[in-house]
Formats: sequence, C-alpha cells, structure tokens
Amino acid sequence: MKKVAFDNKLYLKIQREEILKRAQQFNDKLYLEFGGKLFDDFHASRVLPGFQPDSKLQMLLSLKDDCEIVIAVNANDINSNKVRNDTGYTYQIEVERLIDIYRMKGFYVSSVVINFYEEFASVLEWKSHLENNGIKVYRSYKIAGYPQNISLILSDEGLGKNDYIETTKKVVVVTAPGPGSGKMATCLSQLYHENVRGVKAGYAKYETFPVWNMALDDPINLAYEAATVDLKDINMIDPYHLEKYGVSSVNYNRDIETFPLLKTIFEKLYGETPYYSPTDMGVNKVGFAIKDKALVDKACKREIVRRYYETKLKIFLGKLHEDALAKMEILLNKAGVTPENRKCVIAALNCQKEKKEPACAIELSNGKIITGHRSPLLGASAALLVNTLKYLAKIDKSIHLLSPAVVEPMQKLKTELLHRSYARLRAEEILLALSIQANTNPLAEMALKQVPKLSGAECHSTVILSEVDRSTFQRLGIHITEEDKNYGSLVYNRL
Repeated sequence: MKKVAFDNKLYLKIQREEILKRAQQFNDKLYLEFGGKLFDDFHASRVLPGFQPDSKLQMLLSLKDDCEIVIAVNANDINSNKVRNDTGYTYQIEVERLIDIYRMKGFYVSSVVINFYEEFASVLEWKSHLENNGIKVYRSYKIAGYPQNISLILSDEGLGKNDYIETTKKVVVVTAPGPGSGKMATCLSQLYHENVRGVKAGYAKYETFPVWNMALDDPINLAYEAATVDLKDINMIDPYHLEKYGVSSVNYNRDIETFPLLKTIFEKLYGETPYYSPTDMGVNKVGFAIKDKALVDKACKREIVRRYYETKLKIFLGKLHEDALAKMEILLNKAGVTPENRKCVIAALNCQKEKKEPACAIELSNGKIITGHRSPLLGASAALLVNTLKYLAKIDKSIHLLSPAVVEPMQKLKTELLHRSYARLRAEEILLALSIQANTNPLAEMALKQVPKLSGAECHSTVILSEVDRSTFQRLGIHITEEDKNYGSLVYNRL
C-alpha cells in the first residue's frame, strides 16, 4: 500500500476557502491567474504523495457556480505551431482539448483571448475555427515599452486597445495551454477595463509551486526548479515580503520582476494597493496540507534525479541547451543526491550488460526491482511489463502468459500488413493481448488485474523509448527515465 504524505481532503477545503475569501476582498470580482496544470498535475502528485493529479480541478468544481474560465494563448505560439512536450499537442489543439474537458466537467468556458495579437494567416484561420464552434475570441496586443512605460500601459493606446472580455461570474479563472501565454497580461488588461466601467476588480495568483512557506532550498522547492529548468525559473526570497513583514517567503524570479508593475497599476487605478509583495498576491495553501514532511522530502529528491535524466535526454534530442545540465547538477548537489540514488538505473544498466540487449528495470513501492530485456518476441519495455505483472500476480516465471494463437497474428499484422521492420511486441500490445485472453485464460485475467499497482513505480530504460512505449508507461502512472542514447548505431529507430 502506498504511503500518503499529503492530506488532499484538507487541501481542497482550505484552498477553496482562501479563493472565496480573496474574491470577497474585491467586491466579488476576482481575476485568478491559474499557473500550472488544472488537471493531470503529475509533478505535484509525485512530490506530494497523496496529492491527486486532478486536485485543483476538483477544488474548482466546488466553485463552478461562481466561476468561469478564460483561456489565454500567445499568437506567436499559434503561428509557430508550438508543441507541449508532455502531450505532444500544439498549443491550439491543447486549447481545444482543454475547452472540451472543462465543459464536460461542467465548467463555463466563456472565451479564448489571443495575446500579442497579430493577423498571421494561421491565427486568423484558428480564430475563425473557434468562432464557428461558438467560442468567443478576444484580442490583446503587445504594448511598446511594457512593463516600464506605465503612462502608455494605462491608456487607451495601451491596455485600453485590448478587447474587453465579457465575464459574468465572481471568479474568473485565467488559464493557458502552457507558459508564456500571457495570463497575467490578460488579468491586468481586465483590471483596467473593469475600472473604466466603474468596477474595482481584484487579482490573485494560484501557483502550486514554489511553496512560499518552505525554505528556499527545501527539497520541494528544489524539485520545482528542476521541473522548470527549461524555463530558467529561479526560486528567490521575496525581497518585498521580507522588507514589509520581516518574514522570509519564497517566490520565483518572474513574479518578483513583474510585481512593481502590478503594484503601480493598483495604485494608479484605485489610489492604493492591496498587495505589498508577490507573496501577498498568491492564494496557494498547499504547504499547509503536508502531514509527513520526511516522506515528501524523499519523493522530492527522487523527482530531482528523475528530472536530471529527463534534462539529459532533452539535450540529446536538441530540445534544451547544454547549460541546463549544469543547473541540474547544482540542484542535485543542493538536495544531497546523485544519479546513482535511482536504483532502477543501476539494475537496468546491469541487465543490459549481462544480456547484451536493451533493458528496462522497475522499482515497485515495496522496493522490489524487476528487469526485462529485448528478445525476438518482446521489446524491453514489453518484457518488463510481462515480468512485473507475473511477479505481482504470483505467477511462476516459467509460465507463458501469452498464447501463440494471439501473439502470432499480431506479429504477422505488424510485419506483413503494416510493413514494420520488426515483429517484437510493444508494452501497449502486451496489454491488448492480455485483455483478449482474459475471458478464456485465468492467468491473463490475474495479470491484467495487477496493472493498477504499477502506478507510482520508478522505471528506467537503457535506450530511448519509442513514443508509444513512453506514452503507455506514463498512462500507467509509471515514472519513467531513459538513457540519452539509441541502441547501437541507429539514429532514428527507438527500441
């Protein structure tokens, strides 16, 4: 049974109360900049055992009668077909996916705002596509001299040039498909427009990390820096909070850099500011729901090592500059861990050395290490999956789980009809084969029932996985890392 270090129920309660309290502070009109993922927040669930990946979504569901969602996206990201690393979707597809998911959950998605608006052909086409599907689309423009030129920003030629986004609920959640989409710019624009209309709306920011009431070099905050190494975010002591209250709190560089602008805008619009520091702006209560700090620290250190391997892989694939690895090595040192702390790495490398084939290893929640290597029948990830399910179902290693009557037609399909160069089965195909046999083969049924137990396991591959295998492991909740190399002299093929 998995150990729990985070009280998810308490978190949902106190986070909801804090957001409602902040809305009441601003006459029941609050623009809430929502950082990170509203659902599928697997980073948070990894570093806070017990945190549910959809916790923030569940919290907002309790407010859905009082809130609406506005999705912000950068026109340049649309024009460049920017892709999310975790989903593989372009930002415009991710926006559409988010709209569908939010609506299915019962949220009111009022509109999409395109920031840094330019009439690129791709932007105009996508804007028409959204409008043809009943989605309101608004435009927000780049302001010369932003954020220093306050007089221009707070004018008809600055924020006043942007479209006013029509909203009806007391809490307006501004979210995005990824970083750099202009969420804060959207909120600031709305504050200006609301003030013109005689409404003193408020602003707050909801970011899970960094955790403001933990130390700067606390493992949970180091893990956040490791997760955002590609954004070059840096955790910092909030100097404004320290000066005003004499209390140290942690924020990150971008919020600290933009705080003077927000403070000045409040003062210009309302004659005073409700906030004296970036920390004041936040509504994050996650640090108050941790109930086993030692377990959280252990999970965070695991995550930092996992991110180290992820960074090495991205550098190999040309997705990150090499200086990111130096940053990761600093974080490893601060956390007091090394890559060798990841036990499944050593096991996978030893298996490859012994079998002279690509290998994978998994560490289960009970500490058990299981390996699998490539064979003519199975890829390394598929072999690992079979071996692990056998162990969990207490099935003897010598027993074959997969019937030739099922496997042979699948192999024939791959080589003869789909013209693959190999007949080896992938991890997903193993699950399909087991599900086909489950009604007639009790062992296959037993093995299939063990699949949920894989969630949270640590896994490592000695070669770069295929996109299919990586996606399968991620969907199973397995925390996968990979060596930054292909097998042998191959450049493209992932084994």
